[in-house]
Amino acid sequence: MERLNEYRIMWIFVFFDLPTDTALERKAHTQFRKDVLKQGFTRFQFSIYTRHCPSRELADMHIARVKKTLPELGKVGILTITDKQFSMMELFYGKKKQKGAPEGFVQLELF
Repeated sequence: MERLNEYRIMWIFVFFDLPTDTALERKAHTQFRKDVLKQGFTRFQFSIYTRHCPSRELADMHIARVKKTLPELGKVGILTITDKQFSMMELFYGKKKQKGAPEGFVQLELF
């Protein structure tokens, strides 16, 4: 088995901008958001959700699941980065820089 490291561990970001003008559009928006949450993603910001994956293969599996739930209208982006790249992210609250991983991103992997 290949040893896990910060270049093999992946983070998936799902970005979306979906219309909410009609009741049907709002329902589709809510359903997509719920589907993403059910798949283990965590809200990073409004309409940006992220998920930690211990390998590229698992990331590909979760990406395929997201693609199966895409709504008919709107824009959805999927971005995959390594754990090393994620750790280099700079986060700010206003002009104040936050330290460490984004809030809510405590990961526990059991093997």
